[in-house]
Amino acid sequence: MALGEFDLIQKYFLSSGYRNDVSLGVGDDCAIVSIPEGRQLAVTTDTLVDGVHFPSNTAPRDIAHKAIAVNLSDLASMGAEPAWLTLALSLPRVNEDWIKAFSDEFKATAEKYKAQLIGGDTTRGPLSITVQAMGLVDPEHIMRRDRARPGDVIYVSGTLGDAATGLSILQRRQAADDNEAWLIDRLNRPDPRVELGVMVAEHCKCAIDISDGLAADLGHILAASHCGATVFKDRIPLSHQLVEYSISRDEVDWERVLSGGDDYELCLVVSPDNESNLMKVSSEISLPLTRIGVIEEHGLLTFIDETGVQTLLDHHGYEHFR
Repeated sequence: MALGEFDLIQKYFLSSGYRNDVSLGVGDDCAIVSIPEGRQLAVTTDTLVDGVHFPSNTAPRDIAHKAIAVNLSDLASMGAEPAWLTLALSLPRVNEDWIKAFSDEFKATAEKYKAQLIGGDTTRGPLSITVQAMGLVDPEHIMRRDRARPGDVIYVSGTLGDAATGLSILQRRQAADDNEAWLIDRLNRPDPRVELGVMVAEHCKCAIDISDGLAADLGHILAASHCGATVFKDRIPLSHQLVEYSISRDEVDWERVLSGGDDYELCLVVSPDNESNLMKVSSEISLPLTRIGVIEEHGLLTFIDETGVQTLLDHHGYEHFR
């Protein structure tokens, strides 16, 4: 006999109360949490839809991980520490093997980042997962899109273009070697830069997570801050897996690197006076940060290659309804 909605929640989504700021979690009409004095609440929501945000044959563990990670990446970009999650899960049918794999990974990922599931909803329908993530932030150290200033420098964490390349591989075939498997894993299991976001917020006033591609997301900063930027393509960090994959195809697909999306790295804009502090954080958490450009007064986003040729991209990242 198939599980009903409340039996499903009871069996798979009751979470252990590992946060002492949760007065009432899963199981009532609302959750009740306490916000510490001197902190503010940061809230974000993302929906993943089957066939839009992940291929239909994606493993449930990967879907669960990504559903949390993309939200925590938003919190990280604001300097917020994860605290609580809600989950709205739409399922075409009750497949207990699928649900168990999904819920096991969801709980494990949530606990890894000290974020407790406190409520949500389940319903019948096309497979989609909506997670709302809430975090706590110091009001004096909130990173925002509208605080870039001419003369500031632009950094990115990690490497770019891996996830978009992984998607292009999946759309054609399964992984053929270790490099391709690694690139696909970067698509399915992004690593939200939570520790980085919390630690650099004291030194950085402006940031965004790279979800729609560097061109699009840096463009959001420029629009909000009413300025422009110059980015040097030869400084953009690429993984050795992507480089090796690209060598076999004669060249790097820069359109994919700059506009493909799903990187979930952080783009940080800082005053030159704070670069040394940024490098200290990078060293402490063993996460590479790379300076790729500078904020300009003009309103253009310009990419310059190693020969000095300037390029304005026609495509500025993925957008729904276009």
